[in-house]
Amino acid sequence: MSFSFGFGGDDIEGAEQPQAPQQDPAPARASAFPVAGKPLLPAIHHDLSHMLATLPSKLVYGLLEVDLDGTGSVHLPRRELWDVRVQLMAEDDSEAALESGLGTHDVKTGVYEGGFKSWESSVDLVKTLATSKSFVATTEHRARIIELGCGTALPSLALFQWACSLRTGDENSEFSIYLADYNPSVLQLVTLPNFLLSWALSERANSPLVEAALASEEGALELSAEVLTAFQDFLQGRKITLDFFSGGWSDDFVKLVSDGDASSAAKCDTIILGAETIYSPFALDSFTHTIFTMMGNEKDRGNSAEALVGAKRLYFGVGGSLDDFVAKSRDLGATVDQVREETEGVRRGVVRVKLP
Repeated sequence: MSFSFGFGGDDIEGAEQPQAPQQDPAPARASAFPVAGKPLLPAIHHDLSHMLATLPSKLVYGLLEVDLDGTGSVHLPRRELWDVRVQLMAEDDSEAALESGLGTHDVKTGVYEGGFKSWESSVDLVKTLATSKSFVATTEHRARIIELGCGTALPSLALFQWACSLRTGDENSEFSIYLADYNPSVLQLVTLPNFLLSWALSERANSPLVEAALASEEGALELSAEVLTAFQDFLQGRKITLDFFSGGWSDDFVKLVSDGDASSAAKCDTIILGAETIYSPFALDSFTHTIFTMMGNEKDRGNSAEALVGAKRLYFGVGGSLDDFVAKSRDLGATVDQVREETEGVRRGVVRVKLP
């Protein structure tokens, strides 16, 4: 089942009122993407080194400028979708291009969940996180971001960009970014490339190698083996880790994400991010279950955890709403505070969720 929110292609700018999709009824519990008779994509952790090894030789990008409420701005690179299409055509994988979301639909239920597009609420989260830049440079505890339904990963990209400038390598603890999307193709084709681009643009003034890789063609980054090695060395030197997860939200997914930290005795402060992740009752139910399980696991380990969720007040014709998420979270005993509200255009908000 496929539908379009009518958001005008791959850009968050020029968004229009969502169109009412048609969606078959299905039982809600196991996941945000229920399709009768169709299994979910399994939860998988993807190795960074392998992902880097399968990148193309060049990434073409554009910049999205986000105004931080008059306190400055941040420029976030995004790989151009036409560049993704060129890559897939070169690999003779046109069917994958259609099924991966590069066709006409914003969402294709059970197949593709919107990860190639940059949604409005992800920009709202960037603006919200701009007041918490110190989180990426903490020296007391390990700091971790988990972005669910990350797609182009604008909120995590902003935090990563700030970490590149704020962290020196002398920190006592790591800054970890966990990036999760239903589709592994989204992680490979846009999420990881966006992080490479962000690193390169941040480091070009400090590295002749990176400057040369960016200067060979305007709006493009050449990916040599030396550039990829420099990226990994930078992450290690600044004590930044990137982990990638795909698959449907489920108990297996939560276990996979949590198992990497289960044996660690180090304290960890976690922020879970979600933008446009509650667009239907199915998604709302599964997303809420996932973040509450994760926060509960961290609480049991003596760690702090909270969630920042950005969404529209109402997803017309689909049934999801930010108010429903707030009510459900409070019914589960959480403290929920609204930290941002957007009233121009389609009404949106950002809320902070914490367990007592």
